[in-house]
Amino acid sequence: MIFCTIGTQAPFDRFVRIVDEVADHLNEEIVAQVYKSEYQAKNIRTVDFLPPDEFNILFGKARLIVAHAGMGTIISALRQRKPIIIFPRIAALGEHRNEHQLATAQKMKELGYVYVANDAEELKELLIQPDLKPLHKLGNFASQSLIDELCKIIG
Repeated sequence: MIFCTIGTQAPFDRFVRIVDEVADHLNEEIVAQVYKSEYQAKNIRTVDFLPPDEFNILFGKARLIVAHAGMGTIISALRQRKPIIIFPRIAALGEHRNEHQLATAQKMKELGYVYVANDAEELKELLIQPDLKPLHKLGNFASQSLIDELCKIIG
């Protein structure tokens, strides 16, 4: 199962439409939290809002996460060793207040932590790959080098 989320701040119809279009060519269930989307999906199961416990169940069951470039979703995927494709919202298209999601996507790609799709073709190409693997694991605690540096600063 593929789980998609756009967050709960604003609709992201461009994203939902692209995922819906490629879903017609996949033999896999896709569930998407679409928050007030005006686009009516035909090939994916959409839910406007999921309570945290239901969200976590779907997130845990998914073999792949596809999302906007929200740090909460990215961190959750990295902690759970889930492969994640991020598709940033673009403020110039009216999808957000500023271009911070583009910056987040660029940095995550530079670090090699996530798969990034910047346009419809890149997103479709990644979605049809059946064997995406997690690119990075985020631990539950800060690295020892960070702790050591903070201790130097504090002490």
